[in-house]
Amino acid sequence: MTSVPTTRFRIFLIEFALALGGFAIGTGEFAIMGLMPNVSQDLGVTEPQVGHLISAYALGVVVGAPLLAVIGARFFRRQLLIWLMAFYAVGNLASALAEDYTGVMIARFVAGLPHGAYFGVACLVAASLVPVHQRAKAVSRVMMGLTLALLLGNPMAAWMGQSLDWRYVYIFVGLISVITLTMVICVLPVDRKEERRGSFSEIRAFNRAGIWFALAIGAIGFSGMFAVFSYLAPTLLEVTNVQKYWIPLAMAVFGLGGFTGNLLGGWLFDRLGFRAVGVILLLSAGILLAFPSTTGSLPAILVACFLVAMMGSLGPALQTHLMDVAHGAQNLAAASHHAAFNVANALGPWLAGMAITAGFGWSSTGYVGATTATIGLVIFLAAWRHNEKGLRDTEANQVSVS
Repeated sequence: MTSVPTTRFRIFLIEFALALGGFAIGTGEFAIMGLMPNVSQDLGVTEPQVGHLISAYALGVVVGAPLLAVIGARFFRRQLLIWLMAFYAVGNLASALAEDYTGVMIARFVAGLPHGAYFGVACLVAASLVPVHQRAKAVSRVMMGLTLALLLGNPMAAWMGQSLDWRYVYIFVGLISVITLTMVICVLPVDRKEERRGSFSEIRAFNRAGIWFALAIGAIGFSGMFAVFSYLAPTLLEVTNVQKYWIPLAMAVFGLGGFTGNLLGGWLFDRLGFRAVGVILLLSAGILLAFPSTTGSLPAILVACFLVAMMGSLGPALQTHLMDVAHGAQNLAAASHHAAFNVANALGPWLAGMAITAGFGWSSTGYVGATTATIGLVIFLAAWRHNEKGLRDTEANQVSVS
């Protein structure tokens, strides 16, 4: 628990503010996927070139997450959250005002820089406000903003971009970011007893097997969800043979599954601890393996969309586990967690695209996802064995000392 006195209502306001920031970031990250034709026409580039704007943002996340976490290690978390959200507001307003493709590309990279560090610090703050056995649920409540962005923010952004102009979407995201930093200033007190570390001490403490195992699980094991999600629209059109108007519904069902999975992940970790990660990966591998058999029927693929998206439960579970194993490097580890998930965001579509190009068909994305989830499960088992060995060594040392 934090040393700063807080009431339940104050904790609710803090979590709401942090989740609102997550909503802004999630909307800003994924909105362009539904606005490709609009952006393409306005900037005079092809849709694959618009896809490079998504890659630029993801690269910003991967670069910025560890970099800003290390730089910000010496600051109070309240101060860091304010600066990170201000940074995000500037990046998105710049995206709206950029005049050409190159300008938008640079702005999207800049907007991605604070993404991972914000979520990492926000989750640490949320966990510090509640008892230890409630940490994962607190983390999932903050991450709820990201899942609500998939469920509500992206459809809203698509409507706004089509009815007005795609640039208004990023103005909207910038304004939500400003509201978030204002709320953080008003409701989150400074914890003067909060442990702060020098930048190099975080880097030294980061080099532990437990941290690298967790990041590898996120980067590889979670990529299966993105393998299916990235090619869901063409799968619906080419395999399920539905009209285009069913795609937004499928996306909404996917968002609802992510929202549910986010809550489930926190609940599972609070009860099972690190074992929850293995349970989620095992179930996910089975669901992804079954996905190709559902693509011929609209009701079946909608159910499958919901279940595949529930793989998002891996997020709060891994985030909370990192808090347990990253002593002395919590800011860096928490931020790197989101960098790892952006690696998954790139790896899943790339592997699935290779399978489709090789002639295995759109439905093969499920088999690709099942494979990566299984590899993630193998990494989990190695991490579990490493943890158990560490516990046995600790107990043996205590016995020898006594």
